[in-house]
Amino acid sequence: MGGPGRAAAVRFLAAGAVAALVALAFFLPSYALLVATEILILGTFALGFNLLFGYAGLLSFGQAAFFGAGAYAAAFLLLHGVQSVWLVLLAGTVAAALLALPLGALAVRRDEIYFSILTLGLGMMVNAVAWNWREVTGGSDGLTGFGVPKLGLVVVEVALARPRNMYLLALAVAVLVVLLLRRIVASPFGLLLQASRENRERIAFVGGSVARLRLAAFVLSASVSGLAGVLFAIFNRVATPDMAHWSFSARPVLMTVLGGAGTFLGPLVGAAAFYGLEQAVTAYTQNWMIVLGALLVPIVILLPKGILGTATDLAGKLRRRAP
Repeated sequence: MGGPGRAAAVRFLAAGAVAALVALAFFLPSYALLVATEILILGTFALGFNLLFGYAGLLSFGQAAFFGAGAYAAAFLLLHGVQSVWLVLLAGTVAAALLALPLGALAVRRDEIYFSILTLGLGMMVNAVAWNWREVTGGSDGLTGFGVPKLGLVVVEVALARPRNMYLLALAVAVLVVLLLRRIVASPFGLLLQASRENRERIAFVGGSVARLRLAAFVLSASVSGLAGVLFAIFNRVATPDMAHWSFSARPVLMTVLGGAGTFLGPLVGAAAFYGLEQAVTAYTQNWMIVLGALLVPIVILLPKGILGTATDLAGKLRRRAP
């Protein structure tokens, strides 16, 4: 199949997949919808991380700081009477982006492990603020007690307290983030970002600013993380310091590696696989972390490109062998 035909087939399959996910909202029971909503929210979080890791080659251990910033911004506004979901989503995204500007300016000038350690340290500082600034963040108790707002559409208001509606909102945000990041990755900026991952010296040699490229990617990644944090706070009706803890940053790392770093939809596949395994294991034992770790290690070793990356490579080999 040629280029245009293949692109049309991909768009058709993508539209069918989205339609199927929308249809699931009307067939799945409430508990399954809650699990699916969390997969979509944390999959969106992992998509933002993958822009840095998969396309810029920067491993961040501080993404939870921006996720937490979005969650706290949402919880703070909702506690103080703001009822517009659109405003809350925007505020959380902007809060994460503004936090990322100074932190990113410090971190992106370093490479490899030095960048990772810097993001870890900066993220721990943000977590410490969340723990100690009790007047604003609620300290160890976090911010809670706010109601779930209604989503105002053109002619109706949708109650997000219903699992189906929250699932559909999380799905809509995930689809919009996928479309936006897809355009960014395929743009000249995205191509330069990937080039900086492969050979940063060559980018600098032709007059490009690697630091500026990385800072832009850092802020974009943080914005998506903050948006996911807003959804997570509304979904769980709470914002706590744990959401900004460095250990929470391991989730998008694990999901991205499991699904396939540098594979565009790999983080979403990794999120689904991670939570699918978690739900299956917790049905049989409370020591789910031991069993889950024992399952994940061979998966990562046997599928070094992740689930989706390995499947894509296999499909390409089969297509080349086909007559």
